[in-house]
Amino acid sequence: MTEAKTGPTGASVGEFLETVEPAGRREDGLVLRELFDRVTDTDAVMWGPSIVGYGLQHYTYATGRQGDWPIVGFSPRKANVSLYGLQLPGGEELVERLGKVKLGADCIWVGRLTNIDLDVLASLIDRSWIHARG
Repeated sequence: MTEAKTGPTGASVGEFLETVEPAGRREDGLVLRELFDRVTDTDAVMWGPSIVGYGLQHYTYATGRQGDWPIVGFSPRKANVSLYGLQLPGGEELVERLGKVKLGADCIWVGRLTNIDLDVLASLIDRSWIHARG
């Protein structure tokens, strides 16, 4: 089995978010940080160079790879925002209500936050946070 390569870095989340380009993606990242901070009531940690994560859990992937990963998190990338940890079994109805998104195996991609319902996103974050910590 191989270990996951991405882990907590100790880098400043605030400094990272201030450097995100383009400006609209940076604004989305700042809004997401406030939302995730509020819902999880915990501090954000940088995972690798571009993932803002909350909490910690250990995973064994279907490929046999193991490693730690944030319970929930996001990454404001150039083309879209990636949301992590929000696709739990039984939560499909909430994901459908989120708005205009694309689903990946382990993430949800959002073009702009104006295309999604932030209240539904808060519910998804809360559901995942409680599930992982309960």
